[in-house]
Amino acid sequence: MNQADAIDIVQSAIWTIVAACGPAVGAAMVVGIIIALFQALTQIQEVTLTFVPKILAIFIVIALTASFTGAQVYAFTQESYARIENGF
Repeated sequence: MNQADAIDIVQSAIWTIVAACGPAVGAAMVVGIIIALFQALTQIQEVTLTFVPKILAIFIVIALTASFTGAQVYAFTQESYARIENGF
């Protein structure tokens, strides 16, 4: 294993993390922007108003994209085990 192999493994791991977490983070950002606009327009400055909708949105998105996330992690795991089996 040389430096290029290590960088390739780290790059694959980072892209797997981005692909797996992307939908949930995107949903949290969209809901956060909508709640922030609502708070700015109505001047309701309740701190707890932001948490419940974000949590619900994240749970819904995770439930809908669980198979995609699992497939991404599974593909990365298979690639890593194949590298170990073949000696990089």
